[in-house]
Amino acid sequence: MTIWSVRIAEGNQMDPIEVTVKFDTRGAIKPQRFIWRDQEYPVLSTGRTWVDEDGHHILVMVPGHQVYELVLASAELRWYLKEPQPGSPSI
Repeated sequence: MTIWSVRIAEGNQMDPIEVTVKFDTRGAIKPQRFIWRDQEYPVLSTGRTWVDEDGHHILVMVPGHQVYELVLASAELRWYLKEPQPGSPSI
């Protein structure tokens, strides 16, 4: 299996991840859990979402009050994880 990573405009690297999602009746993406570096993280809540040239971004909170940024790269339909940098938007 080949693992790919991408660099986004600011130069931060994003890691490929597996994400389990649900879609609500309006078609909104609702992440349920993700696997990153062989560890599964259940999503407790979601926060801000936005779309830019990198794809569809969703801030999620996991146990321990850790916040992660999930990115669906629309052009390739692949998910990536980007850890928010200090000063990044919060949930």
